[in-house]
Amino acid sequence: MLRLREYRSLPEVRAAAAARLDRTCVPSLFDRLDWFESLHAHCFGDRPLRVLHAAEDGPEAWLFFLAPAPRRLSALANWYSFRWAPVFTGDPDPRTRQRLIEVIAQHLLRDEAQIDIYPMEGDADMLLASFRRAGWLAVRRPMGARHLLQLDGRGFAAWWGARPGRLRNQVRRKGRGNPFAISITDRLSDALWQDYVDVHDRSWKEPEPGLSFLRALAERESAAGTLRLGFARAEGRAVAAQLWTVENGIALIHKLSHDSAYDDASPGTLLSHAMFAHAIDVDRVETIDYGTGDNAYKAEWMETRETLYRVDCFNPRFASSWLPAARTAISALVG
Repeated sequence: MLRLREYRSLPEVRAAAAARLDRTCVPSLFDRLDWFESLHAHCFGDRPLRVLHAAEDGPEAWLFFLAPAPRRLSALANWYSFRWAPVFTGDPDPRTRQRLIEVIAQHLLRDEAQIDIYPMEGDADMLLASFRRAGWLAVRRPMGARHLLQLDGRGFAAWWGARPGRLRNQVRRKGRGNPFAISITDRLSDALWQDYVDVHDRSWKEPEPGLSFLRALAERESAAGTLRLGFARAEGRAVAAQLWTVENGIALIHKLSHDSAYDDASPGTLLSHAMFAHAIDVDRVETIDYGTGDNAYKAEWMETRETLYRVDCFNPRFASSWLPAARTAISALVG
């Protein structure tokens, strides 16, 4: 029998899900309840939530949304999210997944006028089809990309030998004489976190809007042993920092920065070289994910570009949705 419930707070979700959305049951960081809890608490303040849950015997589907305005939902995601997707437990087959999402989509037709979802990967097609069958006007548009590396059994030396000559020459030239002390740790301390913050403050980047979120992520992954926090130091002072996590054969590159005063010495590039070597030859990962962002420099390190999609859903029962739906459909057609 198929059951549908919805929740307006994450404590309610935690009580209902028990451990089914925790690390022991959910392999992907971005599908876990603690990810959504932390993202909401640190990045979205008091913005209302709407979490939909459909279950059919063992299989379940969860959709985590924000409610930023009346009759409107958005994916509970931001720039820290490599992807957003329906969360499935109980290993449902493709037809069951579609059925569960369609039931949720039919339920949302009652009172929501518009839903926007980003960033999505290939499963955008399934969600798009399910919402359309439920009666929504749904449009999928390519919007950005992420860069991936599939090792296919290669070690670091084989992979590095295939990198562009410009990158390999840069690492060889800048690394002469070992100008920086490189360290990689899987345990966070207050002192190390302060080093990370100091590097970011001296970098070219804007002030980090979600620093408390990143600290919570680092603490959580440190406790699990999946954190990889790397530093390049000059005379004891951190001048480049990178925050990765490694789990289930996948390395995720969350954040990287370097002191702008050291631009010519390329500490960030040398640290990346060390981080990739550690992930490939020590952690033995199968995949490295550079996250969202179609930056040109990522293509030098990675080998696959994967398109990300935005899905917009419009409820035809609300006249206010008609014009935005038409504009979005035209935008998708003209690219």
